[in-house]
Amino acid sequence: MIRLKRIAASRTKTTGRKNGAARRTAGALLVCGMLALAPMTQTAQAANTSAQTTYPIVLVHGMLGFDTVAGIDYWYGIPGELRAQGAKVFVAEVAATNSSEVRGEQLLKQVKDVLALTGASKVNLIGHSHGGPTARYVSGVAPQLVASVTTVGSPHKGSKVADVLGDTLPDGSISRAVVVSVVNAFSSLIGILSGNNTPQNGLGALNSLNTAGSAKFNAKFPDGVPTTACGNGSELVNGVRYFSWSGNQPLTNVFDASDYPLSLAGVVHGEANDGLVSTCSARLGTYLGSYRQNHLDEVNQMLGLRDLFSVSPVTLYVNQAAKLKQLGL
Repeated sequence: MIRLKRIAASRTKTTGRKNGAARRTAGALLVCGMLALAPMTQTAQAANTSAQTTYPIVLVHGMLGFDTVAGIDYWYGIPGELRAQGAKVFVAEVAATNSSEVRGEQLLKQVKDVLALTGASKVNLIGHSHGGPTARYVSGVAPQLVASVTTVGSPHKGSKVADVLGDTLPDGSISRAVVVSVVNAFSSLIGILSGNNTPQNGLGALNSLNTAGSAKFNAKFPDGVPTTACGNGSELVNGVRYFSWSGNQPLTNVFDASDYPLSLAGVVHGEANDGLVSTCSARLGTYLGSYRQNHLDEVNQMLGLRDLFSVSPVTLYVNQAAKLKQLGL
């Protein structure tokens, strides 16, 4: 707080009258200024409710994901902006690597915790990458608890990168055992650093994310999945609304080191992709479009580095929350 010092000085009556008039004038100007600024203040307050959905939002991370590690959020800058715009946001933390079903059961428990905490009857699930099928599991087994599912860069029809890894590492091979052990160890390390002690299963994740595993999952949980190769699915199924968007450009910023391995991985798709997931595989329910983003850009990583001429990933999440609000969700 800034303190105004009172300066004692002898004044003539004339000076006093002048000062009094000046103070009255200044006061009038201040009142006028406040009245002029009032509409602007009201507008700013209104803007801060643009993402205020009826039901709380639960963000669901993908493979090798977390909530926060070493002070870095998986959803870089996204929860904070959503909250600033009026949304009630919770960040789920499931196994870094495991099957969609195992991760889904972990998420279901956390959804119930959110509902108990907030008193809400449903949640809006937003999943990135493997977080998409994880969220779909919950909407499939407990649709009464879910208002909407929005997925971002999720391999609903599998990832060709996972297919290539599976072909390169055949069942029973030493190379497969070694790679799975390394992935499990890395996943456990992520769990330790983020305070998450859920069991890890790299092979379970691989089998969930390849084309064959995704087809089996879709047979059990078909809601929102397009019946054509690259079309829209049904938006409203069993009372749950489904939406999706994705990235379509693996290389978006030469200063982002993660862009290079994503660009290399993207070659295997033979179609538009974000490095790990093709835009066609990412479609679920109403497809909201694809953007010049790679798989990590979709959650504003690494540390916000992205294509300077593309829409901000954070903006996309805020826009989606606003859309859900308009739908009464």
